[in-house]
Amino acid sequence: MSESYDLIIKGGQVVTPNGIENLDVGVTGGRIVALGDLSGAAAKETYDAAGQHVLPGAIDTQVHFREPGLEQKEDLACGTAAAALGGIVAIFEMPNTNPNTLGPVELADKLSRCENRAWTDHAFFIGASEENVDELAELEGLPGCAGIKIFMGSSTGSLLVEEEGLLVDVLTNGNRRCPVHAEDENRLRERFALVRDGADPEMHPVWRDVEAAVIATTRICRLARQTGRRVHVLHITSKDELPILAANKDLVTVETTPQHLTLSAPDCYERLGTFAQMNPPIRDEEHRLGLWEGIRNGTVDVLGSDHAPHTIEEKQKPYPTSPSGMPGVQTLIPLMLDHVNKGNLTLERLVDLTSAGPARIYNIAGKGRIAFGFDADFTIVDMNKEETITKDWLAYKCGWSPFDGVTVKGWPMATIIRGNIVMNDGELIGDPSGKPVRFSDTEPAKNS
Repeated sequence: MSESYDLIIKGGQVVTPNGIENLDVGVTGGRIVALGDLSGAAAKETYDAAGQHVLPGAIDTQVHFREPGLEQKEDLACGTAAAALGGIVAIFEMPNTNPNTLGPVELADKLSRCENRAWTDHAFFIGASEENVDELAELEGLPGCAGIKIFMGSSTGSLLVEEEGLLVDVLTNGNRRCPVHAEDENRLRERFALVRDGADPEMHPVWRDVEAAVIATTRICRLARQTGRRVHVLHITSKDELPILAANKDLVTVETTPQHLTLSAPDCYERLGTFAQMNPPIRDEEHRLGLWEGIRNGTVDVLGSDHAPHTIEEKQKPYPTSPSGMPGVQTLIPLMLDHVNKGNLTLERLVDLTSAGPARIYNIAGKGRIAFGFDADFTIVDMNKEETITKDWLAYKCGWSPFDGVTVKGWPMATIIRGNIVMNDGELIGDPSGKPVRFSDTEPAKNS
């Protein structure tokens, strides 16, 4: 009698740790239990992946879903729906909500808000601040916590950590890798006079210049070395930072975004104005090409969308009173598949940047690869499908994207999370059933 499975994914080009292989994938109990020719097997459900590529489920480790407190911009239901429609199986959400996520009460509230509302699996960062620094080692071990986020540049509430003694205290209280927003607050304050009285949005990367990023990135690498703490430098924007980061790869991992790999100044500011405004900024073509070199030489470890939506009305305010940030969780995979088709990177490298890389950096348990025993998470794509990104497709509450009207080649066809088909051909399926992401390094322990 032949084996029976909950789900078989048939006939696809499957990206495994061995490369791209013609395989069927058998799923039982939400886990991968078979890889090979399953043509004689029975299953409760079958997905025909003929002509498609089956990737490990993509994980977006930097989103701002704005709930609680800022739900006019986004919320957990709409944000995770957008993620699932874009081929994302899990998200890590940032702590600069209202109230800030600083302790167990706020973390528990976010996890509770996800129950029966989140379409994807999820975890939440707790923000480092002066008020919780002594509890960070305990906080980072809480279920559903992705780690401790450090803002070295402008943020909300008490989340700004710029004083060196406090930074050292944060880094010595805990063991898990810390993601860091690295811009130098002193330089940003000094240079704000350039735009304070009003300016063209093209001045955004002039005010928040490369030097502000280099100073902060150099500093966090030095402090990581001093304390022995692993850090993850988020949304790198300049070619100047890459040699610094490359020299510290034993302790430091690196993220960049599809926006910084796709857009460049001054064109994006001429076309989009304040809708191209984000922190750190979109810079000129020299830096965009430098980031691609960081992708090719392995300095960059992961892609995150830095999904940070604001309403159209907020973004239409005159610069610099306009808020920084743009949505991106739903377009991460389409944009990067287009880059694969253009020859900028291989599909295997994209998988490392969006699945295996996030799992490796954050010690995610059971996700990030197509292999026996792993969660049955899949991002299934059609590499030949051409589509135009439109407002009608977007699930964002803010209702806009800097990539509205852009045609791409390569498109997410299905999102499967723990064996459940959550999205198929542009439609969400069933009910939201996202669960907290599990980690393999959440035993709280102080540095010795």
